[in-house]
Amino acid sequence: MQGTISCSRHYPMIPAAESLRPLPLRTQGNDESVRMLVEENAVMVIGRKGCCMCIVVKRLLFGLGVNPAVLEIDEKREVEVMSELEKIGAKDGRETVMLPAVYIGGVLFGGLDRVMATHISGELVPILKEVGALWL
Repeated sequence: MQGTISCSRHYPMIPAAESLRPLPLRTQGNDESVRMLVEENAVMVIGRKGCCMCIVVKRLLFGLGVNPAVLEIDEKREVEVMSELEKIGAKDGRETVMLPAVYIGGVLFGGLDRVMATHISGELVPILKEVGALWL
């Protein structure tokens, strides 16, 4: 009887939270860096660094086949970035931005509550398909 040959390969596994594209924030002295990030990405998630609600939003979108751009904000930069976010992407210019903030198609979509409610109602996937954000 012949012996068996054992072969094992080890593949580097990347946890889902790390596979998302974290983006650096470049300061240009005005709101152009944040505005460009929001406008250039079909889906953008902006949240505090290490925020559990931000992780929930990212995982939900990733589970739907969306690879959102992610901007994680340090506490030092939060006030500056929040003031920039309030100037861009709101439909009527009067919406208050709460973190985590999700921008779809360059427009403020909302926070975790809006993303979850829209997902539960079945309306999120068609919105994401409309902006071309789904892999499927």
